[in-house]
Amino acid sequence: MRCKLAVALALAVCAAGAHADSDSFSDIFTNGHVDGELRLYDFNRIYDTPATPDAHALSLAALINAQTGAFLGGFSLGGSFVTANALGTKDDNPAKIDTSLMGPNSSLGAWSQAYLQFKRDWFLFRGGYQYLNTPWMGGNDSRVIPSSYNAALVDITPVKDWNIYAIRTFSWKSRTSNGMYDDNLYYPSKYNGDSMYGNNGALPLTAPEANGTWAAGTTYVNGGLKAEGWYYDFLRFARMGYVNGSYTFNTDTPFNPFIAVQALRENDSGGDNILVQTQAKLVGVAGNRVKAEAWGADVGTSIYDGRIDFAYNKLDGESGAVGEGSLISPYTVNYATDPLFTTSMIRGLVEIGPGHAWKARAQYNFFDKKLQLVAAYAKYTSLERGDSHDVYFDIIYNLDSVLKGLQLRDRWERSVGGVANLNPGNEPFTYNRLMISYKF
Repeated sequence: MRCKLAVALALAVCAAGAHADSDSFSDIFTNGHVDGELRLYDFNRIYDTPATPDAHALSLAALINAQTGAFLGGFSLGGSFVTANALGTKDDNPAKIDTSLMGPNSSLGAWSQAYLQFKRDWFLFRGGYQYLNTPWMGGNDSRVIPSSYNAALVDITPVKDWNIYAIRTFSWKSRTSNGMYDDNLYYPSKYNGDSMYGNNGALPLTAPEANGTWAAGTTYVNGGLKAEGWYYDFLRFARMGYVNGSYTFNTDTPFNPFIAVQALRENDSGGDNILVQTQAKLVGVAGNRVKAEAWGADVGTSIYDGRIDFAYNKLDGESGAVGEGSLISPYTVNYATDPLFTTSMIRGLVEIGPGHAWKARAQYNFFDKKLQLVAAYAKYTSLERGDSHDVYFDIIYNLDSVLKGLQLRDRWERSVGGVANLNPGNEPFTYNRLMISYKF
């Protein structure tokens, strides 16, 4: 049986707590805190092909977080409960439901966090169900419920603004799952009973279970410099090395130029690779090994209360590799939440496969940063999915003056082009996401 961190850690806390004095118990409650967020999301997928019906989903969700105060010299307990409901709007035809929002059901509820934490000075340990925030394994928080992981995390801060991380995940909960499962986004929906939707689903239902991930990384910030390096061993899927760095030149004017670069390399995670064993086809191509190499650059500048930038990414083709050199990303594929500079709202090179992409983006803030407007254009040229482009608009309105924590946001993107059914029927596809959130 796979290690159940949350249960073991809870028992450990109970045993330790038995020896705590009354002051420690008092601190648990008096220094604890509760916060949360309400989200009302209305998503619409609009297809130009008559062969695919338009899809819609509406969901009201609540995310409640709680953490105790510190006891026994730095221990604390934390937890998060998430619940979502379609409010009776679910269509009777499953093909007309945007299942990426909360699956095909009318409601969803789960514990997304339940952890024990120890924090003192330069050292932090957290074990159990938790949110992670790393480039290739994070919360994927563009739906009503974020992803979470059954994991152990160590964060060491040798000096200010320099962090070193070590992480071991055992299982995870996707954005539409009601619990932790031994799978990832390459598995099909309902694998081992998991209500996972919006995923890649390239593997068969008979595929072996995923074994989780080892990860280690470091981040550093100093003035205009931001740098990070990460190593991931997605067990039985891929080993990845990833670096990313940026520098902003402070000119003491409204124009502060910046430049950013990123690079990664992937290979097999051993001779028992699940994608190779099952001959899974990514972008229509199976392979006898995993190999991927990519790099990118982003240049731009601030302009008063705005910013413009131009980005480029290249993912090399690799004959004989899975997906002809596709980037293996078990926790972002099909979610479009990876850190590549040219990823759009709908998809990027992780989903499209080997090729190259460029993206232009502009944003500007109005009314004391209450209103933000964003526009972007991305062009993709791929080996297996042809040429396509995405046009994107984003309107963000913060209503703190009306109710602190209230935000309205409307994201709209239209994808045109591509082959091999990149968009249904190889016709244009429009995605509109209206989101209202309230943090308390």
